[in-house]
Amino acid sequence: MDSQQAAALLQRLLQGEFPDARGRFGPFGGRYAPETLMPALERLEAGVRSCLGDAQFAAELGRELRDWVGRPTPLTPVRHLGRSWGAEVYLKREDLAHTGAHKINNALGQALLARRLGAARVIAETGAGQHGVATAAACARVGLPCTVYMGAVDVKRQAPNVERMHQLGARVVPVESGDRTLRAAIDEAFRDWVADPEGAYYLLGSAVGPHPYPWLVRELQSVIGREARAQFIELTGGLPDIAVACVGGGSNAIGLFHPFLADAAVKLMGVEAGGRGSGLGEHSATIGRGKPGVLHGSYSLLLQDGDGQVQETHSVSAGLDYPGVGPEHALLQAIGRVDYVSATDDEALDALRECCAAEGILPALESSHALAGARRWAREHPGRRILVGLSGRGDKDMPTLSQAIPGAATPSHH
Repeated sequence: MDSQQAAALLQRLLQGEFPDARGRFGPFGGRYAPETLMPALERLEAGVRSCLGDAQFAAELGRELRDWVGRPTPLTPVRHLGRSWGAEVYLKREDLAHTGAHKINNALGQALLARRLGAARVIAETGAGQHGVATAAACARVGLPCTVYMGAVDVKRQAPNVERMHQLGARVVPVESGDRTLRAAIDEAFRDWVADPEGAYYLLGSAVGPHPYPWLVRELQSVIGREARAQFIELTGGLPDIAVACVGGGSNAIGLFHPFLADAAVKLMGVEAGGRGSGLGEHSATIGRGKPGVLHGSYSLLLQDGDGQVQETHSVSAGLDYPGVGPEHALLQAIGRVDYVSATDDEALDALRECCAAEGILPALESSHALAGARRWAREHPGRRILVGLSGRGDKDMPTLSQAIPGAATPSHH
């Protein structure tokens, strides 16, 4: 794509022309779904249009975000990290939102939407468990029963979150088919929805899937970037030089980036999971190493082999362990508005340790990828102002951390 085409596409994005009538972000996106789901998706799109444009819905959502979720979340200057990196560093603290991550913004908005659309029950999928916990909490709040599908591998590595979902009244179904992680959980949730498109509302957890989900999730998560932008100006009198977020499916990143897209002077960087190597199956760096294809109802970048078979992925963080990415991210990469890089498991673990020791903040393993990418950029560009989306807190990762970081479970005395 030449620079003229890229500029034209960015202009259209900034003017609100994407997604277009076919649910596309330029060449990406769309709605690839079984015939039985088309009426449900069309109903959902109509519901989204009426709710997002409705002052009453916006007021209710705003009230709940303030009084129940605890928004706005703080913007925290982190001076020890900043000194170590040679930069001014600020963290947007989604770890301090109710249930411990950015996932609640989307779950609450969609649960209110489900209730308004007259759904009898909610189904959801989860990888790291944060979206499952957020959905369980939001459904309890709005009074809807909820079933969460979760890959059997993730059920094991995210045991604390599974327990939280049970306590919040959700039914958790471990998925034993396929790769037994997030992709398999999404497949299973779709199957349930196909069987009951009238009664069930599918509360999708990331900026992926068939139209209108990537758009709906972006709109609900953009509260992150809107707050961060206003807070940054208030705190520093200007804008950051760069905003950095981790990217799996991409909901926290699109939420942080979207309100900054028109600020040409602000660089945007998404950090994917570089895992433990560059071979297929050893990482989850979809944008860096993927090719276009269709997965879970949308045309985007995917990790696939030469025959177009979607591959299993690896990341130390369950929430980044997904072989696709939201179509809007695919567009932002194609037009060069966002730089996408990756951080390895080891780099993420090292950034997590540093953040804990320097700032007394335990970030989620997902967010630790953003910290690792931001640290690398800071050292290449000294003296800049950096905004990092801290998408969640690391309590849920303790079982993984106690295995990955020797001695993490036992306090050291020094």
